[in-house]
Amino acid sequence: MKKRTSLAAGVFLAGLALLLVAEQSFERMAAEGQAASMVEAPRFEVDPAFPKPLPNGWLMGMAIGIAADAQDHIWIVHRPDTLSAQEAAADENPPTAKCCKRAPPVLQFDKQGNLLKAWGGPGQGYEWPESNHGIFVDHKGIVWIGGNGTNDAHVLKFTQDGKFIAQYGKSGKTAGSNDTANFGRIAKIFVDPKENEAYLADGYLNKRVAVIDADTGAFKRYWGAYGNKPDDANLGPFDPDAPLAQQFRTPVHCSDLSIDGLVYVCDRPNNRLQVFTADGKFVKEQQIAKRTLGDGAVWDVTFSKDPQQRFLYVADGKNERVYILNRQTLEVLSSFGDGGRQPGQFFAVHSIVTDSAGNLFTTETYEGRRLQKFLFKGVTQVPRDQGVVWPIKK
Repeated sequence: MKKRTSLAAGVFLAGLALLLVAEQSFERMAAEGQAASMVEAPRFEVDPAFPKPLPNGWLMGMAIGIAADAQDHIWIVHRPDTLSAQEAAADENPPTAKCCKRAPPVLQFDKQGNLLKAWGGPGQGYEWPESNHGIFVDHKGIVWIGGNGTNDAHVLKFTQDGKFIAQYGKSGKTAGSNDTANFGRIAKIFVDPKENEAYLADGYLNKRVAVIDADTGAFKRYWGAYGNKPDDANLGPFDPDAPLAQQFRTPVHCSDLSIDGLVYVCDRPNNRLQVFTADGKFVKEQQIAKRTLGDGAVWDVTFSKDPQQRFLYVADGKNERVYILNRQTLEVLSSFGDGGRQPGQFFAVHSIVTDSAGNLFTTETYEGRRLQKFLFKGVTQVPRDQGVVWPIKK
């Protein structure tokens, strides 16, 4: 009997030892797996208190462009006419309620999220876009605005107080992607302070990047995908299993210049980012979320604020996240965000910009209709999927 008891005890102890070894092995594997899923990249936290409430009962429509100026003020352009009569009841004739009203299209916020200026819309001497799209504040403090409405073939310049300066191109006059007098529904503007050239993502009708003199509007050069001459032939819907298209699909949604003179172009429905020299020579490309259909995955880009612009941020309004890329290799290191209405979530994240401190700002179109701020918390070890970057309790 004692022998049986001793044998059973021995078997139990041996089994327990095996369980302990297995548990330790599992814990070690889990730790190794967790470490493998971490990567060195910027970390952000959403600032749920930015911006502060708008005055006058104002509401924003589709928030369709964003820019940061030299004072780290944040500018957005939105579409007041996308608000319904029910939402803007105080604008009805007669008003049907005390709240709310459509805010002017151009809004300027300070670092704390206070509204500083509000202006925009039709006026004397210029053709306000049928559907404004994209805003940029250049090194001279000039505010540029594009448009992607049916007849929007032009770009506008204003002072920061909303005084009209110039219009390049004429409404309704587009002649296609090889026109050197007009544009085809501009999505975004980026002005190079060194060469005083404006890069236009041209855009929602045309299939090109166009570069003009920022003072005169004179055409300087333009190009299509891979540096090819643009071709406006209909490519049909995007097929993720087909060979990569040799032309851009519309919309060409961004064309931003890095500190080392490379142009990053958002070929949105092709789910790809193409990189060029400033004179239009193709350098490289990267597909992101390449099986995304419909609106596509590559909506807008901005750069980190370290001297080398080590990281590239890509807004994806279809999959509702912001990707963090190694700018040199175009490898996706990490991402943050998720679909939803709460702070740190997105619905159609559309435009993206960084301020001088590296903080990230986004706008949302469609039913998103808002501005969000993400505080830069340094470069550290982060998960490859950071999820909703809610503030960490101290």
